[in-house]
Amino acid sequence: MDNNQKKTKLANFLALLSLFLPILGAGIVLLPLGVVFLTSFAPPNSLGESAQKGWTLVNYQDAWQRGEFLLAFANSTLVALAVTGLQIITSALAGYALARLKFRGRQALLLVVLATLVIPFQLLVIPIFLVLKWGHLINTYGALILPTAVSGFGIFLLRQYFLTIPVELEEAAAIDGANRTQILWRVMLPLSRPALVTLFLFTFIGEWNDLFKPLVFTTKPQLRTVQLALAEFQEQYTNNWPLLMAAVAIATIPVILLFLVGQRQFIRGIAATGIKN
Repeated sequence: MDNNQKKTKLANFLALLSLFLPILGAGIVLLPLGVVFLTSFAPPNSLGESAQKGWTLVNYQDAWQRGEFLLAFANSTLVALAVTGLQIITSALAGYALARLKFRGRQALLLVVLATLVIPFQLLVIPIFLVLKWGHLINTYGALILPTAVSGFGIFLLRQYFLTIPVELEEAAAIDGANRTQILWRVMLPLSRPALVTLFLFTFIGEWNDLFKPLVFTTKPQLRTVQLALAEFQEQYTNNWPLLMAAVAIATIPVILLFLVGQRQFIRGIAATGIKN
């Protein structure tokens, strides 16, 4: 066997290995999710006997009714959309200023924004609680929306993406008579769709999965979110695994579908926002 044949076999082996390893990794990651869905279709109180008795959707119906997920879904959707909209607006304005405007202290302000990324939200919960209490916002939607209306991650993400857009496009718009606001909303943001979709997915999914804010800042049942409803449901039906897994699937399916819809733009947004000065 000559060297060329050895190199060809080695290349084929590496190609198969590069194909096998991602499939193996995906299988390991998706295994718990598969167990959740398979268990959720098992007949009530008959875990492990689904092969004998068949699958059923009765757990989803029971979990939806017993957990009162309709109100929780409405609250989580409202809060997630409101926070996402505010973060997109504030991140676009601040990110454009840091990317294009020349002013004293710009780099220092950018460092402050980056510093907020390493401060856990739990560390700020007491001062935020006091501010919300002072503003009479405890047990309101404002307590679930305002604390995360601005995101250092969103500002940095859009700032990085704006830096990838040629300045000549803005100069052409300025020649046509557009001001800074018009350039931002009519030129920069339409070209920044991948970054906006990425920020939307990160923010919406993060707010949908958030348990901390509703647990700390609200006590009214009318303000229950999906994660809070799921936590209460888990306490009541700890031993009923098929019913509990159906509730977990109900809370998980919306974010999975949302990610599948926007995954292409998400990947483009992440790939295009490299480190730029």
